[in-house]
Amino acid sequence: MSYQVLARKWRPKSFDTLVGQEHVVRALKHALEQQRLHHAYLFTGTRGVGKTTIARIMAKALNCEQGVTATPCGVCTPCREIDAGRFIDYVEMDAASNRGVEDMAALLEKAAYAPNAGRYKVYMIDEVHQLSGHAFNAMLKTLEEPPEHVKFILATTDPQKIPVTVLSRCLQFNLKQMPQAAIVDHLARVLEAEGVPFEPAALRHLAKAAAGSMRDALSLLDQAIAHGAGRVEEEGVRSMLGTVGDDHLFALLDGLAAGDIQAMLAVARTMEERSLSFEAALQELATLFHRIALVQFAPEAILDEAERARLAPYAERLDAEFLQLCYQIVTHGRDELALAPDEAAGFGMTLLRLHAFRPGGGEEKPARAAALAPARKPAAGIAPSAASAVPAAPAPAVTEEPAPDDWHELVEGNTLTGMARQLAQHCELVERNGQKIVLRLDPAHRFLQMHQDKLRAELAKHFAQPVTLEIQLGLPNGVTPKARADQRKRERQEQAIAAIEGDPFVREVCDLFDASIDESTIKPL
Repeated sequence: MSYQVLARKWRPKSFDTLVGQEHVVRALKHALEQQRLHHAYLFTGTRGVGKTTIARIMAKALNCEQGVTATPCGVCTPCREIDAGRFIDYVEMDAASNRGVEDMAALLEKAAYAPNAGRYKVYMIDEVHQLSGHAFNAMLKTLEEPPEHVKFILATTDPQKIPVTVLSRCLQFNLKQMPQAAIVDHLARVLEAEGVPFEPAALRHLAKAAAGSMRDALSLLDQAIAHGAGRVEEEGVRSMLGTVGDDHLFALLDGLAAGDIQAMLAVARTMEERSLSFEAALQELATLFHRIALVQFAPEAILDEAERARLAPYAERLDAEFLQLCYQIVTHGRDELALAPDEAAGFGMTLLRLHAFRPGGGEEKPARAAALAPARKPAAGIAPSAASAVPAAPAPAVTEEPAPDDWHELVEGNTLTGMARQLAQHCELVERNGQKIVLRLDPAHRFLQMHQDKLRAELAKHFAQPVTLEIQLGLPNGVTPKARADQRKRERQEQAIAAIEGDPFVREVCDLFDASIDESTIKPL
């Protein structure tokens, strides 16, 4: 007998065996038990979370010989044929390869006829967002008022591309990504049933690599069993996935906390020699920084006491604001790996950034900065506190309090540069009274507060007088310059898309060639 892959062999065949989608299962079971059946359902979610599986279970629930039920028997002819994919009244259509109006017209024409073998005709349209605009239009009337014997089940990974006219005619269920704990538990049950020896730590690596997809997890499990010659062990799984071990990650953290860049680069060389994934390393580092920040601000969120105890020393040694910056550096570094000369160079540069931005990181920094900076007389009386003033030439005191729009104009102009501008963009003006300026900064961007002295200096230069700057942490009451800029960018993008979609020539081309517009390629001028 030919081998059946685990993802197919262990596909759930009833609502009771479905993992991780309890909120959807509860609603569907209640609807079936109370006979409150809608004519169209829309399941949305990423790959491998159970959209097609739920559609098949629904088809069995509607056509089981026991009657419409939330617990189909699984042994009658309709149940067995639906599981085998050969039930004549259950049709799965792939919209990616059957996206035209002719395909939809043929399907709707068949829908008018009574079922051949079941109680309902069930049409499951996968990746429905790939249907053409004409195909969507062709199905609207039937989707709203289908024959009594027809049920539509639509599935998509991109609900944003589905017309609102279709969404309004469906009951929509959003399927969640599978939690790692649920994936680990399910893989353990599968391996126990298959009689395959395994190490629990190996399953955690597989669950993390699956990124919320149970199908991906089972496919990786198949690969791990083959890689380990019938065993699933942590070392073999790490080798198969190119996963970076905790020893490398904590060695990097030790080097960062000690300011030892040589130790950090030595870890990078070891990883390169072992062909470990630099992208995975940056992802794991970001996760570690997140967990350490939780220990600093909400230690009760770390349920594992052993993990909390291991992270506690780093939570004490690493400054909270610096930790936020570290998280940002490694996430940006991961995005930039593809742009680097090679991944090793990109990873090494990310480590150098972590070291360079350490508070007090490097004895040579002041000397190097002094050598590179233009010579100028230091201002007297500069204090490091948030409320200190930058002395400048005497000038008339400004007592009027500017309107918020004045702050937006100042930030959006060419007055501020570099990190001072970044900080100002995320701040809201609270008060300006003479030489005192009070700003409010969202705590999510508190790491920018380390550039407060730079902002104060540039504001003093702009107003030609000493300035006292105070930054309060709190959620803005109004719109920050950054939020306004983002809103304007979105509006310009929407206008550009509307202009393209409304162009008569573009519409004519789309109608002539049954084409669609890729909105991601449209850029405003």
